[in-house]
Amino acid sequence: MDISKLSNTSRLLVIAQMKPLLGTRFQPTGFPDLGAATYKSADGKSMLLVESAQSMANRLETVCWDTNENDWVAPLKGLPLVAVKDKQGNAVTNSVLEAHRLNSPYILEGKDPFVDTLKKELGVEKEGRVDLRKLASVLLKYDVNSLMHGIFIAKSEIAGGRMRIPRAITAFIEASEVTVAASGGVKNDHVNPGKGEEGKTSKEGFGNVPFHRDEFCGNITAFFNVDLAQIRGYGLGDAVEELLYVLALFKIRSLLDNPFRPRTACDLEVEKITVVKPKTGFELPELEEIKAALPSLIKSCTDKFAKPTTTTVTF
Repeated sequence: MDISKLSNTSRLLVIAQMKPLLGTRFQPTGFPDLGAATYKSADGKSMLLVESAQSMANRLETVCWDTNENDWVAPLKGLPLVAVKDKQGNAVTNSVLEAHRLNSPYILEGKDPFVDTLKKELGVEKEGRVDLRKLASVLLKYDVNSLMHGIFIAKSEIAGGRMRIPRAITAFIEASEVTVAASGGVKNDHVNPGKGEEGKTSKEGFGNVPFHRDEFCGNITAFFNVDLAQIRGYGLGDAVEELLYVLALFKIRSLLDNPFRPRTACDLEVEKITVVKPKTGFELPELEEIKAALPSLIKSCTDKFAKPTTTTVTF
């Protein structure tokens, strides 16, 4: 697998045209008190946010985890992470699955809080210059996923809460030229269909309950942006840079190659994948090729990982 073309460009930009697996309608992400995120583009097109950047970050992390084995998927085994267990030794969560990674309260506020380790490793109290390269080396040691998806260590005792790095990989899905497919239905109560007339429907769920439903049609595109310049800026060396490049490729390929159904009525498949940058003929490698390359790349960086690679804390 040749990724040399990534070393001379600042971004890897990938777009994927998608469509509903069946039919033409799909259900977008929704937000409290807002509903579907519809908007107009600069050229006046009706647009829709299908999947947000924060949700896609979670999905790009999920493809790395084997829930049955409670471990990294096979090609990624050997990467560092922080695991959280309860007092009985049962698995609770870990830094791969937690929304804020190492900044999870389960990691920083436990019985043996990981925040003490971070204080010692980073060596910065409330005042003093923040060394982001040192932060990057600590993240590489304990949780490589934080280098990819960013972190904000919101603890005042660690550099006054100034330890943060942005996402190195960002993704979102949007649809253009969208139209609303309005429909509805009824939740039927075959025992006492008229009880809803007494005003108890919303509280107790009795009675026939009619509802409306909005789905959408449109041209769906997934966007992926890997900040290669940021990865190089960590200053962690060529071997680590190559590992992080290929880890980003693994995340993107795994998400696109596997079934993608973020919601009940949003079952999508990929029609076409295009590498927008670099404009030097680079093509997204096949998933099996990426998987084959990862074990040796991980092995070449093990001297920079914690020993053992899984750091366990109790909550």
